[in-house]
Amino acid sequence: MKKKQFASDNYSGICPEAWHALSEANKDHAIPYGEDQWTAEAADLFRDLFETDCEVFFVFNGTAANSLAISHCCHSFHSIVCASCGHIETDECGAPEFFSNGAKLLHVDSPDGKLDIAAVEEAITRRDDIHYPKAKVLSITQSTECGTVYNVDDLRGIHEVALRHRLRVHMDGARFANAVASLGVAPKEITWKVGVDVLCFGSTKNGAVAGEAVIFFDKELAKDFDYRCKQAGQLASKMRFLSAPLVGMLKNDVWIRNAGHANKMAGKLQQRLREIGINEFLFPREANALFLTLSDKTAGIMADKGWRIYNFIGGAHRLMCGWDTTDQDIDDIIADLKDAIK
Repeated sequence: MKKKQFASDNYSGICPEAWHALSEANKDHAIPYGEDQWTAEAADLFRDLFETDCEVFFVFNGTAANSLAISHCCHSFHSIVCASCGHIETDECGAPEFFSNGAKLLHVDSPDGKLDIAAVEEAITRRDDIHYPKAKVLSITQSTECGTVYNVDDLRGIHEVALRHRLRVHMDGARFANAVASLGVAPKEITWKVGVDVLCFGSTKNGAVAGEAVIFFDKELAKDFDYRCKQAGQLASKMRFLSAPLVGMLKNDVWIRNAGHANKMAGKLQQRLREIGINEFLFPREANALFLTLSDKTAGIMADKGWRIYNFIGGAHRLMCGWDTTDQDIDDIIADLKDAIK
């Protein structure tokens, strides 16, 4: 395997700041089950970051974060409206339905990965009889599975629909940091100020070891969420090892610097691809992901050279940059791609 891969930002290691914080948290004993100083500090740093008093919980991974957050917003007879290529629809193995005891996912058209407002309206108003699951949650992925980003106006439009139909808004923010870095706005501008009730703040892809934060901007909605986490096996006894890396990343803006670097390197990679004659991309490059189409022959040659490249949405091949991608890494894959497409 090559030293660095572009198949996913999950391939990356732990960033130095997260590693240092984890090491510091390991130096002494601490109160278990989230009563430690690291967990308290991480929660307070999130409150400072979002400039509001919110409730913060830590779970082991993104699947748990999304599924538990969504299930906390609805009953089993409800439905969750999401993009047809949304992560909760395509990549959670039915976990949202499982943890909500059967709430139905209603997936709608999502050009460039983003929810189409008209399609959302149609899905919500399609039927209103008792034989059909009642829409309760609107779920969005930021940045999207297609590497695109909901801007402030996009989110305002979604908020208007949610208000009109009295829906809760859940944001899958596995790459929320990349979206913030792309838009150059304060985190509050694309969360609670545009009606997001609960955000799953991703850290693993951005340099943490494990653990995601579930952030409720509606504190009343957060009531008893700690019990839901416990029941689902998501209450870490040594919680500090989930929260401490986030302390390291939230301090001194490491989280946004990491994401900004990943986005910047994706831009460089796109330019280098164009230089070797690859000019067609399925979606706009707005964060840290690129989608292009390689021939079977080219993909096979790249595999033989040790590159793992996922065949992803729409039959495209996805390339992603991470917090640790370097110019040399880009040079390496471009050199092999240039040779493979001869």
